[in-house]
Amino acid sequence: MSIKGGCYCGNVRYESEGEAFMKAECLCRECQYLTGGGPNFFMAIPAAGFKITKGETQGFSRDDIDNPVTREFCPNCGTHLVTRTPSMPDAVILKVGSLDDPGVYDQPQMAIFTIDQQSFHTIAEGVPSYERVPG
Repeated sequence: MSIKGGCYCGNVRYESEGEAFMKAECLCRECQYLTGGGPNFFMAIPAAGFKITKGETQGFSRDDIDNPVTREFCPNCGTHLVTRTPSMPDAVILKVGSLDDPGVYDQPQMAIFTIDQQSFHTIAEGVPSYERVPG
């Protein structure tokens, strides 16, 4: 799979080669902050095939928790592009909204962190759901 994407203002662009090995909808409280309240749709892709082709991202990691993730944004418009997590060092968590063609995502394979699901969140029928991340 070859995909391209970038931020809202166009200052940061990326390309990725390789198959997504996870497509999910995350309902954790942290993702709700980043999305404005809704679920976060993402694809886990091989880090080796991902590269920024234009501009640079700015990273943010919390310093008050163990093993925080690093969320990478466009420093100009604030678009959240990717997340990198110590638990998956060979992966990049790519935000579906930043894809040039979000249709390549198709649909999530699972919904995770439903423990934080709000009453207004919906999960498509047939999508397996987990309170946290499945083992």
